[in-house]
Amino acid sequence: MSPQVGPEPTISPGPGPDLDARGLTCPLPVIRLARLARDLPAGSTLHVLADDPAAEADIPAWARMRGHTVALERRGGHTAYVVVLG
Repeated sequence: MSPQVGPEPTISPGPGPDLDARGLTCPLPVIRLARLARDLPAGSTLHVLADDPAAEADIPAWARMRGHTVALERRGGHTAYVVVLG
């Protein structure tokens, strides 16, 4: 079964991230994201900031495995992610 592909989420500045994982190292950013997303309904959007280079592979891989959509944007010393739960 192939994952469903929805519209690409867009990165936009908002009031603040749902998860600020800057300063955390692998595997903590993705563990905290998974914990935050666990009880949210499909269609929910989470904004995440992380500066661990491993998160650039870990967060999209986690999202793919769970049928979520993710977009990322590098911003200086960190990366901003928008995860739309599938």
